[in-house]
Amino acid sequence: MPWSNQSGGGGWKGGGNGPWGQPPRGPQGGGGNEPPDLEELLRRGQDKIRRLLPGGGRPGQGEPTGIMTALPLIAIAAVGFWLYESIYVVQPDQVGVELLFGKVKPELNEPGIHFAFWPIEQVETPALLKENQEVLGGAAAAGTDSIMLSGDQNLVSVEFSVLWRISDPIKYLFRVGDQPDLVRKVSESVMREVVGRTRADEFRTTGREAAQTAVRERIQQTLDAYDAGVSITAVNVTRADPPLEVQDAFGEVQRAQQDQDKFKQDAQAYANKRLGEARGEASQIREAALGYRDQVIAEATGGAQRFTSVYQQYVKAPDITRERIYLETMEGVLSKTNKVILDSGSTQGVLPYLPLPEVGRPTTPLSTGAGQ
Repeated sequence: MPWSNQSGGGGWKGGGNGPWGQPPRGPQGGGGNEPPDLEELLRRGQDKIRRLLPGGGRPGQGEPTGIMTALPLIAIAAVGFWLYESIYVVQPDQVGVELLFGKVKPELNEPGIHFAFWPIEQVETPALLKENQEVLGGAAAAGTDSIMLSGDQNLVSVEFSVLWRISDPIKYLFRVGDQPDLVRKVSESVMREVVGRTRADEFRTTGREAAQTAVRERIQQTLDAYDAGVSITAVNVTRADPPLEVQDAFGEVQRAQQDQDKFKQDAQAYANKRLGEARGEASQIREAALGYRDQVIAEATGGAQRFTSVYQQYVKAPDITRERIYLETMEGVLSKTNKVILDSGSTQGVLPYLPLPEVGRPTTPLSTGAGQ
């Protein structure tokens, strides 16, 4: 809006009135930096409002002028400011907690638009559904030391994060101050306690899951004792390594342990192989002994049955059985000797030829005969 429209005179730059409806003053005429007259400013503002009203809004006779006419505007502005401070909105992830003269009201306001009689009532809107995260240890968490002493007197560099939510908004707001700092301090203290009761290699490997569970439960117990109104949802150990200065030495130790485990596994495999072979040989020997036992028993049983049958025949015909036994015995004895028997009666007038070198050689049994 051009300054020339403030009054009937010319523009400010052209020598007319200034932006406050007054002519500019030189350095000798009162100074150009003096503030405008407040009453004149209010009067001009009222004139502008009256021109916007029907009929021009001209005041009648006896109507107060000056600063008294600005009271309705001040009242409207005050009411608007009061409504602005009294009406508040609770977001979907928040809950409204109202205070009357600093005393907490027991009821909580759900998400939506609400009214609090300001200034005697105040409102806090903590976010219940928001999941907060505190990172401890390492470069991501300034002011915290990640080096911890384990149960076997070794040093472990631990980095972990704690996830938490507001469980009780009243306790969260009024029981403790600086709740995130409280969660960080309690979490670090509990983690040092758990690491101090666990061996370093166990905490780094197989015992990490159990340590996370123990830390979460212990943090929750401590915060409940403080009435902090905070619920711990998870504890995640992101890194649990030896300190940087001794990582090479720990690497050598781990490689030696891996070699030791490999040697143990190879020895166990060789032992299992030899044990299997020994068990197989033992089973084979046992089966052979059982077969020999059955064979001896069968032969003895057969011999006994043969003797019984011969005895039964001997009882029936003793002479014949005796002669048969004699012949069979002599046959068995003579069949294993290298002798030739000639009948003396059949060799008269005949010069017998006896190949003595051939007699000593093993041949098939010769049958008994004369002159053959």
